[in-house]
Amino acid sequence: MKLTTRGHYSVKALLDLSLQPERQPTPVKAIAHRQDLPAPYLEKLLIEMRRAGLVKSVRGSQGGYQLARKPSQISLGQILEAVGETIEPLPRHHSDVEQAEDWVTFSLWKRLHQKMKEALYNITLADLYYDARSWQAAQGEENSFVV
Repeated sequence: MKLTTRGHYSVKALLDLSLQPERQPTPVKAIAHRQDLPAPYLEKLLIEMRRAGLVKSVRGSQGGYQLARKPSQISLGQILEAVGETIEPLPRHHSDVEQAEDWVTFSLWKRLHQKMKEALYNITLADLYYDARSWQAAQGEENSFVV
């Protein structure tokens, strides 16, 4: 599995939202500016994540997007799934393989796929937040946060 721009931007946006004090609504342009992302594309991704129940949109002058749940309740797998990322095994491996070596390879990829999927659904925004903060502290960086 390769994390595409779509998945990367989505994770960055939600991680940015997780940093907002008291989870206040944040305008798309503010997230895009802080994370150096194209705002129109980010808006499309946030709409997809709203449909998946990961974020809420708030209208008005103080509006924007905010997390729909606590960061500890949003997994990386849910984010990627919301924007159409797939974590499927290699497409050329089929279960109807004829040679034993091919079957072993297929079985291995199937198991690895399952473990990767489990990991993605067990890693939360809260985990990513603490990992990033630990890295920043080790680098001696201030409170600025760009993923």
